[in-house]
Amino acid sequence: MQTHSTWLFENARLIDPSCGMDRRGRLLVVDGLLAGIDVSDEDVPAHAERWDVQGCIVAPGLFDLSTEFGEPGREEDETIVTGTLAAVAGGYTAIALSSNTDPPIDTAASVEFIRQKGARADNCRVYALGCVSKHQQGESLAEIGSLVEAGAVALSDGPRPIENTGLLRRALEYCSMFDRVVFDHPEIASISRGGVMHEGMEQLVLGLSPIPAEAEDLATARDLRLIEATGGRLHLTSISTSGSVELCRRARARGIPFTNGIYVANLHLVDTLMRSFDANCKVSPPLRSQDHVDACLEGLRDGTIDIISSGHRPCSLEKKMLEIDAAPFGMIALETALSQVITYLINPGILSWCDAMAKMSWNPAKLLGQSGGTLQRGKPADLIVIDPDRKWKVDATALQSKSYNTPLNGMELDGVVLATLVNGRKRWACK
Repeated sequence: MQTHSTWLFENARLIDPSCGMDRRGRLLVVDGLLAGIDVSDEDVPAHAERWDVQGCIVAPGLFDLSTEFGEPGREEDETIVTGTLAAVAGGYTAIALSSNTDPPIDTAASVEFIRQKGARADNCRVYALGCVSKHQQGESLAEIGSLVEAGAVALSDGPRPIENTGLLRRALEYCSMFDRVVFDHPEIASISRGGVMHEGMEQLVLGLSPIPAEAEDLATARDLRLIEATGGRLHLTSISTSGSVELCRRARARGIPFTNGIYVANLHLVDTLMRSFDANCKVSPPLRSQDHVDACLEGLRDGTIDIISSGHRPCSLEKKMLEIDAAPFGMIALETALSQVITYLINPGILSWCDAMAKMSWNPAKLLGQSGGTLQRGKPADLIVIDPDRKWKVDATALQSKSYNTPLNGMELDGVVLATLVNGRKRWACK
């Protein structure tokens, strides 16, 4: 892998979501930093590597929130090395790693472990999410001050929802002292517990246990009310229902400050896929019916939904080979998320390139107060080069992730990440 960090990208389509830029030009990177657009030849160092990217897009690297791996404790699913390699292969230059490990990330030492392992892997930037509650049990607050001091960029019990309303209220108030965001997966587990798929006609026909949309809607309503009451910072990680979208739309119209996100699978995959009884289609939030997907797409269009996340949750082959009732929730998505967005959102005209990149890079970076999502001069050169017209077929066994659990296996997608640069160093190159 090339390690030099001075580049001149020529004949590029440059997309900068931080300022709404989408135009042709040349981009200079010097010593790992963005050094300017349309610079003159006199300003280009003699040792710069020139790269003609005619027909390609150069954009800020993607930033994923609440990515789940497994290390420590579930290395059979994914390690930090394999997971970060999957990330750069998919165009992600930064990830916020879920606290859902074994043991959970609820101590300063565990935050430091994640940071050190991420630095040693040396693929993309790795940030740690600390637990909201001790051991993710939802009973008492974790040592949030220690977690923040150790480097936790936000607090989350994900993918578990924070069911204890009193605990969530205290967390919002306490985290405000440290200017940290609380992430919540909106779900009332007492309603959805034991469920396998979205409640509806498909579920009735298949005879699988239901996950009602109301389990999410009620949690979303509660969370929005708590934000209004406490003035805390809350991010709804994974909305997926028409009810949640409408609640968020109304809250935003009332001026309630919050952010929300959606997993890319919930923007185009629907519950009819469960007819296959393929455990790879068992995800959380569940694949919804088309009316919910349409509502989420409208929420993207009108700005109700801020962030698109991958929803990457690897599960080993042995776990997904269990009967669908017993198999764990989750799918791998870091390497396919961008192509899904290109295929199902950008190319059909639902989102512009600039809007899509904002929701996948600029908005997540801004939420966590980290670098990324911009081509602004002086910032770290975390970049991706995309061939938007090249098609590829998903082969789960050929992906960089350690696990194979994806319902997209065999599907043809648009858009290929040709290269991923972190601090100007090429960490991924498409073969």
